[in-house]
Amino acid sequence: MAALLLPDRVERLTPGTFTRIPVEAIAGVALLLVLPARGRRVVAALAGTGLGLVTLLNVLDMGFRSVLVRPFDPVLDWVLFDDAESFLSDSMGPAVATAAVIGAGVLVVALLVSMALSVVRLSRVVVRHRAVATPAVLVSGTVWVLCAALGVQVSGAAVASRGAADVVSGRVQQVRDGMADREAFAAEAAVDAFRDTPADRLLTGLRGKDVLFVFIESYGRSAVQDPELAPRIGAVLDDGSRRLGAAGFSSRSAFLTSPTTGGGSWLAHSTFASGLWIDNQRRYRDLTSSDRLTLTSAFRRAGAWRTVGIMPGVTRAWPEGRFYGLDNVYDSRTLGYRGPKFSWTPVPDQFSLAAFERLEHGRPGRGPLMAEIILTSSHNPWAPVPTMLPWDGLGDGSVYESVKEAGKDPEEVWEDPDQVRTEYGRAVEYSLDSLFSYVEKYGDDDTVVVFLGDHQPVPTVTRDRLGRDVPVTIVARDPAVLERISDWGWQDGPKPGPDAPVWRMDAFRDRFLTAYGPR
Repeated sequence: MAALLLPDRVERLTPGTFTRIPVEAIAGVALLLVLPARGRRVVAALAGTGLGLVTLLNVLDMGFRSVLVRPFDPVLDWVLFDDAESFLSDSMGPAVATAAVIGAGVLVVALLVSMALSVVRLSRVVVRHRAVATPAVLVSGTVWVLCAALGVQVSGAAVASRGAADVVSGRVQQVRDGMADREAFAAEAAVDAFRDTPADRLLTGLRGKDVLFVFIESYGRSAVQDPELAPRIGAVLDDGSRRLGAAGFSSRSAFLTSPTTGGGSWLAHSTFASGLWIDNQRRYRDLTSSDRLTLTSAFRRAGAWRTVGIMPGVTRAWPEGRFYGLDNVYDSRTLGYRGPKFSWTPVPDQFSLAAFERLEHGRPGRGPLMAEIILTSSHNPWAPVPTMLPWDGLGDGSVYESVKEAGKDPEEVWEDPDQVRTEYGRAVEYSLDSLFSYVEKYGDDDTVVVFLGDHQPVPTVTRDRLGRDVPVTIVARDPAVLERISDWGWQDGPKPGPDAPVWRMDAFRDRFLTAYGPR
């Protein structure tokens, strides 16, 4: 009964949820009463296993909705369990990750086996007490029909429940929608206004500039508009605006609507770069196996830039680098960092930017650069948070040992949602301060920076408010660069206000290539 009535959202786990009447129980008992003995045992075992799978799907839905604000996709989301194990290993240690994987596996097997045995046992009890079970089914069925007809509810939930049937039908429809989406995506991807643009007509308005696309992990609208977070993060943005202004830089800001929230950064990165809406793993796989022109590969095709990636979150082979048109990718193993991990974050943001300066931007005699830089210090679980250090004192990162020791333990932070929100804010402040300090120190007349968030943080931080928008800002010292986007209507400064323009993230590629193409 509990399995049949189990909701798919944590907030619906209330006593009232379990006071309803599941139609599947009534129909199931009726079926067991009329089946012969051999068939009854087989049907009971299969029904129990199926009910165990439905329970598992509901539990997975609770987890996915709590983090990614969407239900679990039984076709596409299995790959995320490997990411989850890696996240646990990096954040809590390999022992905790291994124990979690073993524990989850044991629980899944125990759930399926015990549910099957439970329904088989129930079938025997029902048949043995047929004289009581038969009228009970008739009465329960009548009550269910009346409650359904009258719309009777308890705590906002219908007493006449058909939750398990809805789960099954919903999953079938989800698979059908996935198949239809693949065809729709192929049609969308076939349209590309810039596929055949000659190299000499790409990005003519940025020739000779160093263009940096910088993603700040989990930097969403909540960071600049939530009443609890915005005052401190806003102060960092205001200070950054003042410092950049003193260095001769100006900026314009707006919002982009991300295809994901709570996680799945690669979906946002690929949406931003490709001009296609990438909101699931199948679309991502299809995209990265294609020859779609991306923002970064457009710079490479133009032949006027060296294209590099600073990817501190990448810890193993990353074949997608070829799809993005990057001449070289520096990951956590090649940035020269020998310091400690900050929970999940392999390399502090300031060190990643310093490594970019050392490896590429600061090399004498180099040509123009296009760099995609991922700042990861604001990645969940947001503890411990690094602090800013003198740029000439970073060395190989060993200096961060004492910084990490002085930080907070993520397990303690996550015991209190208020602490989670506080540490999230501190992490975003650090990432922004690292970027502003870098541009202030190393930027010049040819520096153009586009920085943005990839998605909103998890619901523990957002409290399901302010949607999926992320701030986006363009910074440049050359007035001609910002003049090119004067008709976009973006607001002055690095902090977009509540009424700033909002675009879908997949709209950015075409608008950017158009604005900085031939006039």
